[in-house]
Amino acid sequence: LRSGQRVYARGGDLVVLGLVSHGAEVIADGNIHVYGPLRGRAIAGANGDAEARIFAAAMEPELISIAGTYRTTDKPLADDVLGKPAQVRLDGDKMLIEPLKS
Repeated sequence: LRSGQRVYARGGDLVVLGLVSHGAEVIADGNIHVYGPLRGRAIAGANGDAEARIFAAAMEPELISIAGTYRTTDKPLADDVLGKPAQVRLDGDKMLIEPLKS
């Protein structure tokens, strides 16, 4: 997806097979799977599903959000997830960004 583009998967999951560029936005009521670099914004659980997750082959987002809990790049990601395969999930009110094992 190029900058300025927005894709919304209403009522389900969203799968992106390529790059989500800076300035692009992917939104899903369920999970988001990005099989390329995630450099734009990803909003999972847009309808309030706190069990939703975000998966990316290369985690480099501008913003990530699950069920209204969000994080921007003002606080850099840890080295073990930045640019690497990772998942984002909620544990209560806390957002966890974890590396995916290969």
